[in-house]
Amino acid sequence: MRVVAVTSQKGGSGKTTLSGHLAVAAAAAGPVALIDTDPQGSLTAWWNERISKTPVFAQASLASLGDDLAHLKEQGFKLVFIDTPPAITRANQLVISKADLVIIPTRPSPHDLRAVGATIDMAEKADKAMLFVINGATVRAKLTGEAAIALSQHGTVAPTILHNRQDFVASMIDGRTVLETHPSGKSAKEVKTLWAYVEDRLRRLPVKASFKTVPLNKAGFGNRTHPPIDGVHASQ
Repeated sequence: MRVVAVTSQKGGSGKTTLSGHLAVAAAAAGPVALIDTDPQGSLTAWWNERISKTPVFAQASLASLGDDLAHLKEQGFKLVFIDTPPAITRANQLVISKADLVIIPTRPSPHDLRAVGATIDMAEKADKAMLFVINGATVRAKLTGEAAIALSQHGTVAPTILHNRQDFVASMIDGRTVLETHPSGKSAKEVKTLWAYVEDRLRRLPVKASFKTVPLNKAGFGNRTHPPIDGVHASQ
């Protein structure tokens, strides 16, 4: 079973939307579970509006996350997506420590790029594979290319960019995704292509022996501070 943590320090990066869309795309090929660790409960609210029984929503707590994941594995789930709160907390580090892959959605803006360093630090401290997903981009904007270049200096950037379209947000209102509301649209094509890439990355990752944890300092974080990401301008 593979565990994917979708996390970012910056609020509004699109973690919940990305978690739901990737999970729906992945569920077409096998059993997928969703876990919501964000106190705001946006993913939970979306799933409660959903008619389809897939992906499955799993009740889990941070205190028993390792046991909860082991139970899902015993039940035959092949993939778990975990949505996280927009912050750098001990809870986020715990989720990252249980993950095989850390997906970091990042909007192509100077504020988002400056904020992403702390998330990178947590993933690197836990020795986890990272994947940046540029989200909410404006079509043909110069800033999008600059963001990709800046992020590529710190890790792998998904070749598929999710663009800012109203159908992404609208589809989440009633528990669906663009894969279900506009299956032939550009947004759905982007999600399918992105999932194919993520699936390939997961397939290539080494199999872990257990859900291992990482040491925390007194503040609950790693000791190293990651430098901010520079080189991106506000012009489009």
